[in-house]
Amino acid sequence: MSKITIKDGILTVPDHPTIPFIQGDGIGADIWAPAKKVFDAAVEKAYGGARKIVLLEVLAGEKAFNETGKSLPEETLEAFKEYLVGIKGPLMTPVGGGIRSLNVALRQQLDLYTCLRPVRFYKGTPSPVNEPEKVDMHIFRENTEDIYAGIEFMAGTEEADKFRAFLKDEMGVTKVRFPESSSFGVKPVSQEGSERLIRASIEYALKHNLPSVTLVHKGNIMKFTEGGFKNWGYALAEREFGDKVFTIAQWNELKETNGKEAADKAKEEALKAGKLLVKDFIADAFLQDILLNPQDHSVVATLNLNGDYISDALAAMVGGIGIAPGGNINYNSGYAIFEATHGTAPDIAGQGKANPGSIILSGTLMLDYMGWTEAADMIREAMEKTIVNKTVTGDFARFMPEAKQLSTSEFGNTLISNL
Repeated sequence: MSKITIKDGILTVPDHPTIPFIQGDGIGADIWAPAKKVFDAAVEKAYGGARKIVLLEVLAGEKAFNETGKSLPEETLEAFKEYLVGIKGPLMTPVGGGIRSLNVALRQQLDLYTCLRPVRFYKGTPSPVNEPEKVDMHIFRENTEDIYAGIEFMAGTEEADKFRAFLKDEMGVTKVRFPESSSFGVKPVSQEGSERLIRASIEYALKHNLPSVTLVHKGNIMKFTEGGFKNWGYALAEREFGDKVFTIAQWNELKETNGKEAADKAKEEALKAGKLLVKDFIADAFLQDILLNPQDHSVVATLNLNGDYISDALAAMVGGIGIAPGGNINYNSGYAIFEATHGTAPDIAGQGKANPGSIILSGTLMLDYMGWTEAADMIREAMEKTIVNKTVTGDFARFMPEAKQLSTSEFGNTLISNL
């Protein structure tokens, strides 16, 4: 089996790479079958048979538990490590103790520190906003820290009592309103974790000639965690990217020393020279601004919880998470798992109603990551053509007058015919 390898941050992809895949729970089987056919058809057409993806099934979730007694077998993790790049359908969260979320477990155990969620509008897609075509953002969500670290203590437990006593007796904390009935959570945000995520976002923006990176945070309240994220981000941008960027931190310094007019002039000259603008936004104001001025934001770097909210809010603006792609990436090790961003939808599993758009478009991110951009672009163009022609699954058809409603498999076949 041919393996993708990495050296000095550069991937080497053979013509017939082995890609591990997890089919997924619930509608996973429904959406995976047409997605595989689309990937195969696009790669065949783009490269005339010279390239081909060799898929290797690995287990996680309900299927894994039924066959092995484990929801996330060690063999699955080892396969993703061995072959570097993989793709997966949606997974159910195991009932009871142990792993809280299989998705989070994969991200944590493989240190997939970037959750990449590009959000763009495909012409013809039903949207609840007036100008969805203005949305074209690339979300870099930090994937391993913040509250998703899972450090929590339930009220009434011995651990919560110890933690409360430590806060009160050792740290002098007096601001817990109802200490006896409080549960506690810890929000770790590190300089290293913040910097590697922000570095990846800036490199991505520069590589793709995008105009700006917006650091989204709640640093006005959480001054040392989310505020640290912002400050470390500005410092890194200026230290590592020098004259390739102009930051709002630099604008503020110029304003303080030379006045606003001089600061504005420096910013204008920097942007005219093609420099990348690095700016920041408070999270709640950002959620408002993506509705009012989405065209002002291109690449967005943010923490784990903010990224969760922002990604889903933006997806709703361009048609919903049914066609929202996602990838979880470690740009240093090369490990990457691309995934459907929606849930398992067990109520419609096996009925041929699910929209396979999310897993298909996540596959285009995987192809981009592998450097097979011709096949990826072909799929994206076919996706737009299929939607413009009003040949869609039920989730879209109900909002599109005179649309032809297709089953999951029919949608995949129609997309292939539009390649």
